[in-house]
Amino acid sequence: MRASVPTTVAAAMMAAGLAACTTTSPEAGRALFSTHCAGCHGADATGRGGAPDLTLIAARNDGVFPEAQVMSVIDGYTRRDQHGGLMPEFGALLEGRAVLWISPDGAEIPTPESLVALAAYLGSVQR
Repeated sequence: MRASVPTTVAAAMMAAGLAACTTTSPEAGRALFSTHCAGCHGADATGRGGAPDLTLIAARNDGVFPEAQVMSVIDGYTRRDQHGGLMPEFGALLEGRAVLWISPDGAEIPTPESLVALAAYLGSVQR
């Protein structure tokens, strides 16, 4: 069965729009972190005033940075009053242009570009 021309064109445009943005630099995430996270986690992400040290996420997970879990906590999707309910949900704030994020099982998942960038930054500051 052959797809209609409008369907084929729409699918190609969608794929091109997402695929063009699959790499997200940690530098873009650094700006987001400075704006939305540094107030509690410190400018260097090492924690402040009881907020967790975000540079030790991988160390707390046997040396593996759990990118999907980190993004889920940031956007509030799976968070259940973590951190005493003090951390705000950033899901709505991070909406916008989507990129294809490749999950550990290889699935390509449309994900807000800003959320991927923020996770990339946090992954880059692990020690």
